[in-house]
Formats: sequence, C-alpha cells, structure tokens
Amino acid sequence: MTVSFDDSQQLLDQVNQALASNTPLRIQGGGSKAFLGREVQGTPLDTRAHRGVVTYDPTELVISVRAGTPLAELEAALDEANQMLPCEPPHLGEGATVGGMIATGLSGPRRPWSGSVRDFVLGSRVITGRGKHLRFGGEVMKNVAGYDLSRLMAGSFGCLGVLTEVSLKVLPKPRLLRSLRVEMPVDRALLKLAEWGQQPVPITAASHDGQALHLRLEGGEGSVNAACERIGGQELEAGYWQDLREQRLGFFSDARPLWRLSLPTDTPVLALPGDQLIDWAGAQRWLKSDADAEAIRAIVSEVGGHTTCFTAGAAVSPFQPLAEPLLRYHRQLKAALDPQGIFNPGRMYSEV
Repeated sequence: MTVSFDDSQQLLDQVNQALASNTPLRIQGGGSKAFLGREVQGTPLDTRAHRGVVTYDPTELVISVRAGTPLAELEAALDEANQMLPCEPPHLGEGATVGGMIATGLSGPRRPWSGSVRDFVLGSRVITGRGKHLRFGGEVMKNVAGYDLSRLMAGSFGCLGVLTEVSLKVLPKPRLLRSLRVEMPVDRALLKLAEWGQQPVPITAASHDGQALHLRLEGGEGSVNAACERIGGQELEAGYWQDLREQRLGFFSDARPLWRLSLPTDTPVLALPGDQLIDWAGAQRWLKSDADAEAIRAIVSEVGGHTTCFTAGAAVSPFQPLAEPLLRYHRQLKAALDPQGIFNPGRMYSEV
C-alpha cells in the first residue's frame, strides 16, 4: 500500500530558517547513496516525509512523484501497469528514494540503449536558495519551459536546491527478455559489441567479467529468439543484471577501493592496475585497485574518460577534478541558484 503526504511547507520553512541564520543544510533521503561524494557538514534536511505518487496516467507514460517516495514504491506502482523506469536506476540500499535517484543521476545496465535519468525528467518542483518553491517544466515532452533546469537537478547531488517533486517519462516493459553468457576474451567481446551496435540486435545490457560476455536481449519474441540463435552461448539467469546494478556480484566484495570509469564507447581494454568489470558495452567500467588515484585518472583522461571513486572515506577527491573553465561554470550556477551556499556545500567539490 502506498503512503502519500505533502510535507513541502515544512521543508520550505526549514530552508527559510536556514537562510535567515545562514546555516548549511545536509539534504538527505534514505541515505543509500550517502557514501558518494564528499562529507557535508550541515543541519540534516530529511525529505522522506514528503512522499507519494501525485499523478500517474499509464496511457500517457508519465508519472509525477514526490522526492521522498521510496524508489521501490515507485517501481511497484509502475510494475502494476507493466511499465518501468527506462534508465534502470540502482538502489544501493533499502532506503533509496526518488530524490536520491535524481540527485545522484545513476543509471543501470540499460543506460546506453535507453538513456540516462536526466533524459526522462520532464519537470520538477524545487525549493531554491532564495526561499521560493517553484515549478519547472511540465508533464509532456513538448513543454520546454524550465525543462533544462529540471534536468540540471539530475546528478547535482543536492547542491542546487531541494527537489520536492519530479515528473518522469516511463516506458512499457519489453515483451520478452532473454540473457546469454558467451565465453570469449574481453578484447574480442568489445569488437563484437561494436559490430552488433551497427546492426538491429536487440541488446539492452552488455557486460564482461574477465571470463565471459554477458548479454541481455529484449523485445519481440521473433527478434529476441533470432538474435539468441545467432549469438549462441548459454542461458544466463535474468537476476544477474539486478545483481550487477546493485553491486552484489562477487567482484564488488573485494576490499580494494572501487572506481567507476566513464569512457568513450570505442575505448579498447585499458592497462590499469587491478581488476576490471566492463558494463554498458564498454562505456562504463568498474575498477578494483589500490593504485594511486592520480595514476588511474591520468590513464583514463588520456582516452577522453573520467573517474569517480565509489569508496566512502577514500583519501581522494571522489569526483574527477574540474578544469578551470568547468569549475567557473559550476560556481556561477551555484551562485545563481543557491547564492548563500547552504545546500550540501562541498558535496561534489570543495570549491563549490
């Protein structure tokens, strides 16, 4: 059973009190992704009481939901209508909320084929750093008023405002799903994925664990079965993809620091110290390594990629350091939306 409660006035009052006293706020939901980013010193602002589905029209493929709503609750509501969040966002904990999904902007294995969290944000309601509760965007793709500002909330880690509500585009679930495990070396797997990417092969997830290529194929029965016959391999349990998304595979249990590498899709195998797990057909790679952070980032930057350290408390900057022009834009955006700098100060970068 879903619970719905509008707590926006209390959230707005707390923001205005913080502005009056110039007190930093640490915005939080379920805390499932609190390990990401830098530690924030501030008064907690908990969004979880502000929850529930506001509107949902399955025929229009649009849902509006409050930020404190458990992500599992949102997914359950969509599942009843045989629909889904196309970006397949990870929970990384039982307390995951919709606000945390937007704030971190993380997507699951389906990302290269369906799009990111940001791609499915249609509109939002946000409490700004000027103490106003404003609405941006709308509930249809053609409504572009404020559209870009709503998208800016995705991946902002709460540094630009307090998200209270978001409207999202959703999609029907595929008619058929089959997963395969194909034994092949990683370099050959990357070449095959590049080849299949130019063909009508219904792949919606692709990873390599160092031993075998794992594929998920979804769509109509004819196209999926034909692709499975062509590719071969062994049937793979569909639960593999959820375990990958939620970092429950054995690879992630290693005690070494965990790095997320975001790379151009045509990047070959990188000679990095440690162990790698390839996701997103090569565009996202997970690295377990004790190597120096600067050495890892230098290798990744050389091929046009960037890194994020997913290990809480690691003695490194969690996000890729910004070049001066990008840092300037971040500062200008922060100053425009949060002039007093009270929202999650320093969560992404110490300079912002």
